[in-house]
Amino acid sequence: MNEWGNAALRLEDYQDLHRASIAEPERFWLQEAARIDWSQAPTRGLDFSRPPFARWFPDGMTNLCANAVDRWAARRPEDPALIAVSTETDTERTYSFAELLAQTTAWAAAFRSLGVGVGDRVLIYMPMIAEAVFAMLACARIGAVHTVVFGGFASGALAARIDDAAPKVIVAADAGSRMGRIIPYKPLLDEALGMADHRPHKVLMVDRGLAPIHWAHHDIDARALVEANRHVEVAPVDLPSSHPSYILYTSGTTGKPKGVQRDTGGYAVALAASMEHIFFGQPGGVFFATSDIGWVVGHSYIVYGPLIAGMATILYEGAPTRPDPGVFWRLVERHRVRAMFTAPTALRLLKKEDPRHLTGYDRSSLKALFVAGEPLDEPTSRWIADSLGVPILDNYWQTETGWPILTLCRGLTDAPVKPGSPGLPVYGFDVQLVDEASGEPVPAGDKGVVAIAAPLPPGCLTTIWNDDARFVRTYFQSIPGKMLYSTFDWGVQDEEGYTFILGRTDDVINVAGHRLGTREIEEAVTTHPAVADAAVVGVHDEIKGQTPVAFVVLKDASRAGEALSQEIIQAVAREIGALAKPSSVNFVPALPKTRSGKVLRRALQAIWEGRDPGDLTTIDDETALKAVLALRRAAAKD
Repeated sequence: MNEWGNAALRLEDYQDLHRASIAEPERFWLQEAARIDWSQAPTRGLDFSRPPFARWFPDGMTNLCANAVDRWAARRPEDPALIAVSTETDTERTYSFAELLAQTTAWAAAFRSLGVGVGDRVLIYMPMIAEAVFAMLACARIGAVHTVVFGGFASGALAARIDDAAPKVIVAADAGSRMGRIIPYKPLLDEALGMADHRPHKVLMVDRGLAPIHWAHHDIDARALVEANRHVEVAPVDLPSSHPSYILYTSGTTGKPKGVQRDTGGYAVALAASMEHIFFGQPGGVFFATSDIGWVVGHSYIVYGPLIAGMATILYEGAPTRPDPGVFWRLVERHRVRAMFTAPTALRLLKKEDPRHLTGYDRSSLKALFVAGEPLDEPTSRWIADSLGVPILDNYWQTETGWPILTLCRGLTDAPVKPGSPGLPVYGFDVQLVDEASGEPVPAGDKGVVAIAAPLPPGCLTTIWNDDARFVRTYFQSIPGKMLYSTFDWGVQDEEGYTFILGRTDDVINVAGHRLGTREIEEAVTTHPAVADAAVVGVHDEIKGQTPVAFVVLKDASRAGEALSQEIIQAVAREIGALAKPSSVNFVPALPKTRSGKVLRRALQAIWEGRDPGDLTTIDDETALKAVLALRRAAAKD
């Protein structure tokens, strides 16, 4: 028996449970629906009368904020709920559930005073500060639909999101900070508003005192307005389960933004179940996700998931290495963190640092470290597992799904970890690997497109905001003749159902008629002990069609040189074969990535081929891209 009183199922038994969740989805999910509070309990699990659109718990009424805050404020008001930590401003404050309820209610009243009601949109353009969470929860409380945009996002992309979501109110801050560098938000927002066609009613500004604010006629001091509404009572609004809870725009969007729309009841149930079945959730525990609220992990596992589970959640503003590379583990020790969630990017960054920063803290409270956002390479997985001495549980999912598609549900099964695989299909997800041309299932061991049979389980996107046709066209029509949601990822599944992700379907290199996944080559590159991180792209070759080019971050930059380049090329030849050898290995200080940790492979490919790299608004570190540009110019001269 595991600590929740459920049997830790053998692999075969978990597979039986998974099959039951697919065969009888209504029955399975109605049982899980008991995990949350309903103002009107659902009697139906699913309305799938208009495929591929799924409406979960269609006759149920509930409220996300009530489940995340009110019910715990009533039961355990003094327990910690939100721990806001900033190593950028050297501040830390813990809010109890009672305090979180008071803050959220005051923000809800402030929104109401500006005319915000059910269905109205509120755009949140904020750093990782407590007010951002208050604003999100306040929207959920009154039935408004929030859309969080990464703080510091470029003006053009922000303007496109303003026009698409048409928010009644925008919430912003004077500035954010990264590695001690102040990033003023107000000029970016003002420029975006000048570019956008839509005009919000008001802009609420949180003044942190980091950068000057040039107040416009539509700007309001957020803290003053919230204080003026401090004693106004605002009860949670009873909402249909299918009511939109938020819009989240996928990173790297070009052209018209693609707004993932999430529901209310299905999302709450999916998160409540996942916290217990996957993430070691337990009321009174502490959860630490190192993500950003502008990314889906921030929505699901910084804000809503842990709070729905009755846990305290750490909201962290800062970098993994500021003030030193031990900051994550210091927080684990100080707050007795039960479960932690981070990205492989952060781990590879820490892997380059002195090991004493990892071993000098008490981590005995930590039950597991979860990773997602990009594939976890085996060397990094083994390094962090050996260093921490706790399970390292990879999980694979997308902005669109809202919670994991593939992982090992430690609340349900003791199935073993297989390095390189995030694990098994999660209950509710009918994962199929299919041939991209025929849509037919591929045999175990063969490469196929990772797809999910409709209906998608609760918590997944219900549509694209204001564009049902695009939802169908994008996700359900790329695989011919089948109603399958395409993840646009390649994968291989073994006989036991473990899936190995090989990379995007558009990240495939065709070398002399042979198709090679970039992820396969990257895995081979990172087997070299000198390599900390790597990205591989296919570039045009007159003879072979395409050839692999590698961009490599070293643990010790002083080792860069032709000899090491040849060692890495030979490592690829050993792991995959001579056909996969990179035509060049380029040493860079960092890889250009989005704020959610995705490598901008298309941009790397375009630069190396001398083309326009396109929309780079989601890039997190411009110095990485500048280094690639410099290398390309040098190569062109040669």
